[in-house]
Amino acid sequence: MATLGFIGLGIMGTPMAGHLLAGGHTLYVHTRSKVPQALLDAGAKPCASNAEVAQKADIIFTMVPDTPDVQKVLFADDGLAQGLTPGKIVVDMSSIGPMETKAFAQQINALGCEYLDAPVSGGEVGAKAASLTIMVGGKQEVFDKVEPLFKLMGKNITRVGGNGDGQTCKVANQIIVALNIQAVAEALLFASKAGADPAKVRQALMGGFAASRILEVHGERMVKRTFQPGFRINLHQKDLNLALSGAKQLGVALPNTAVAQQLMSACAANGMDGLDHSALCRAVELMSHHTIAPDA
Repeated sequence: MATLGFIGLGIMGTPMAGHLLAGGHTLYVHTRSKVPQALLDAGAKPCASNAEVAQKADIIFTMVPDTPDVQKVLFADDGLAQGLTPGKIVVDMSSIGPMETKAFAQQINALGCEYLDAPVSGGEVGAKAASLTIMVGGKQEVFDKVEPLFKLMGKNITRVGGNGDGQTCKVANQIIVALNIQAVAEALLFASKAGADPAKVRQALMGGFAASRILEVHGERMVKRTFQPGFRINLHQKDLNLALSGAKQLGVALPNTAVAQQLMSACAANGMDGLDHSALCRAVELMSHHTIAPDA
């Protein structure tokens, strides 16, 4: 059994850490708030700092919201870098910028340690069910060492390429997810305004070529008005900012991504940035003076 660390025990990190514990591994943890009691009951060992986690664990996973958070976890005065010794592995499962990821990897490599970027898709549901898609960037031999641990947290695990490539893949994923949410929102709004039952329309569409995971899960959220966050709008805004800033650097046109970001910004301007990203439908509903279904 491995000696592991996990930093960042939020909506995603808590169930992911729980799966590592369930796999029989020793797990040292640290988070900005209180360590969830369920993890303590399962045997998680709390640490006073990120540096202490690095001192005690051989493979350290991080799962925090944004690029500055990862930088702080890694390189603050009490960060991982202060406790790392040669041969240890840092696995960042946050969704952050590809270019920054490459720089972080170089800094960790300079300490004699290895680095994988391994962002995930699947949201809270996938984290709890250990069915996450994990997109990995880093050396093949390092991936091979960590892959058995990834398999405790996810099902579709792919080494995309070198450091930064996992994050690039995640940005591409978030473009597709955002545009699918937008499409489902517009389709169900159209159907509802035309007088059809949106729940029945969704049911019918799930049997045809329009079927998708977004239509299945987020379409149901839109119909049932259940927008408690699995993945918050403000976090998806962050990911689309990465896409649009990267597109500008690359000279790539992403017109529909820009529209999706504007819709999320409209939600945020109306106080909904903490809702699940399926609540993007609220922006087109506001513009149309009609809701897909009555609010609960």
